[in-house]
Amino acid sequence: MSNQPQRRIQGKNKSSYREYYTLNNLSAVRTGSIIFLILNLVLRILYFIFPESLTRAQNFPEFNFTNWLYIAITPVFLACSYLFMYLYKKQKKANIVMGIFVFLFALYIIFCGMFSSFIATSNPRNAMVLYLTALSIISVVFVFETDETILLMIIVESLFTSILYMTQSEGMEMIYNQLLSVILLCCFYFMSRYFYSYKSSYFMQLVDIREKNVAIEKAGAFKNEILGMVAHDLRNPIAAIETLTMMMEMEEVDNDTRENLEMIKTSCIKARGIIADLLDAANNENINIIETQRTELNYFLKGIINEWKVQKEAKSDIVLISSKNQVFVEINTEKFQRVMDNLITNALKFSKNNNKIEVYLSAKNGKAIVEVRDYGLGIPAEMLPHIFERFSKARRPGIRGEQSTGLGLSISRQIIENHQGTINVTSEEKKGSTFTIRLPLID
Repeated sequence: MSNQPQRRIQGKNKSSYREYYTLNNLSAVRTGSIIFLILNLVLRILYFIFPESLTRAQNFPEFNFTNWLYIAITPVFLACSYLFMYLYKKQKKANIVMGIFVFLFALYIIFCGMFSSFIATSNPRNAMVLYLTALSIISVVFVFETDETILLMIIVESLFTSILYMTQSEGMEMIYNQLLSVILLCCFYFMSRYFYSYKSSYFMQLVDIREKNVAIEKAGAFKNEILGMVAHDLRNPIAAIETLTMMMEMEEVDNDTRENLEMIKTSCIKARGIIADLLDAANNENINIIETQRTELNYFLKGIINEWKVQKEAKSDIVLISSKNQVFVEINTEKFQRVMDNLITNALKFSKNNNKIEVYLSAKNGKAIVEVRDYGLGIPAEMLPHIFERFSKARRPGIRGEQSTGLGLSISRQIIENHQGTINVTSEEKKGSTFTIRLPLID
């Protein structure tokens, strides 16, 4: 399992992974420096608060000296980490100096843990906790290549051996301590390789996700282009059919023929609606800025409702109920009418003839609120989360068999969001649905 991610990271991905983990390593140096510096400053403060208790501790002079040394050296690593992170973000790439710097910091932390073990007792085998802790932290937090890890182990073991000889321990004690150090370093190696594999696997997942997102964006753009082309090309034959139908109506025809012509006209109107949905889906997806004008909603909504009553032959009673005399918003009237037409169409589609469709207008908390309420079939609870999705699986035929493209509500939400507004729905089966639009009010 751990070898698979390493085999996968090759060529460009290997270089990208090095760039990725170098920045993480520099960030870890910065965090580690801060923590290590704070720990040593706390020890120094405790010395001033409890001097007598600490000065009587075993090997206090060595602890005192190393504490000052750590306080002096650690800020250098901290400052350099900020400098290298700044250079990395400016140049957008890592260099070998950054890698050497991270390597030196890891060596510094391990050496501090090792030396502290020697200071704690002349026989470090009895006090390996700090040495082990330093090795564990470095293996988990930092990412090193295999050759870097081996080099770090060799240097650490050499330092350990040198200090061990300086303590002038007995022969068997030296062997035991040396063996223990080798065991700890082997554990360090395996832990380092494991976390390298784990982090590289995570990195490759990010790469795969990024590549798939790019592919999805390209597929989406291609799909929109095809939708636009198909919808645009369908307009001409539909228009030709409508023209021929109108010319035939001008002639004397019998009742059966006239009914057939009406069916053709109705089908053409439905086809034009579908084409309009497709064009909106293709053209409006990435358009976030639209031209708007100051509009009074009472007057605007009355005009839409009158148009439905007169021209669109609505078979239900559509009424406007307003709690405000004047409500001004900035809207694109053509697109907002498209939204209202979609909502009213949906309300009629799932309502019985002569059912009431209510359009409520109010204002609250700086928002204009438009509600379109019907008392029809309602929307099943499992469909509600998908109601605004494009080509939604929540689409279904109306009670009179009307078909849906699954685009109308998706386009409506997109238009409302482009107006810096929101749209949502509440519904209960067999009791109806309420679509609520909220738009910013203006004076």
